Amino acid sequence: MSSLAPQRREPGELFGPRFTLFADMLAVGVAAAVASLPLITAPTAFAAACAVLRRSIREDRPVSMGEYVAEFRAHGLRRSVLAGVTVFAAVTLVVLDLALARAGLPGARPMSWALTALAATGLVLTLRAAADPEAARGWRPALNRAASRSATDPTGCALIAAAVGLCVAFLWMLPLLALLLPGPLAFAITAVELRGEPPSDTESAGEDLSGQPRATAMDPASRSPAS
Repeated sequence: MSSLAPQRREPGELFGPRFTLFADMLAVGVAAAVASLPLITAPTAFAAACAVLRRSIREDRPVSMGEYVAEFRAHGLRRSVLAGVTVFAAVTLVVLDLALARAGLPGARPMSWALTALAATGLVLTLRAAADPEAARGWRPALNRAASRSATDPTGCALIAAAVGLCVAFLWMLPLLALLLPGPLAFAITAVELRGEPPSDTESAGEDLSGQPRATAMDPASRSPAS
């Protein structure tokens, strides 16, 4: 019979272990929002948020701000600036093209739809690249891997697009959530990426080499016949 007593909390722990990941997600979101204030650092800030949340989920441990800062610095100044300039140049180009397409030119409506689809595709690819665990080593290989994953996982692309849509809706309803939304968005994209990954060593400890669950002492099939 299991005990009904509540789990013992550590000193200073307010909400218990079940809220640790939720609190880490919000804290990482605030850190990413602050790191994105120069705007040009936004891609690197979001990639660092995905990296620390990925490790927190895979290793089942809390996140520290020192870990986030170290992950942010691992991208390097040159790669961070290059990624930021590329993203904002692409955004500016799409906005200008949409403005020209809506200026009454022939074929403006089909062009607007095509540009919107292109922008949505680029956004999903960029977010999947930011969630790549090796993004700190180079954005171009991360984009290539993101394109490969997107081609084989259209469901994941749809889930990421839905997460972005929800964040935009929340931001429209309550702009004050801008400081917190990077965390839930990074968590959602990281969860989508972890769907297709093999389990970690701790998760696969209960399986043998053939992929079948190992017999345990409580498993009736593992018990020897009574003599």
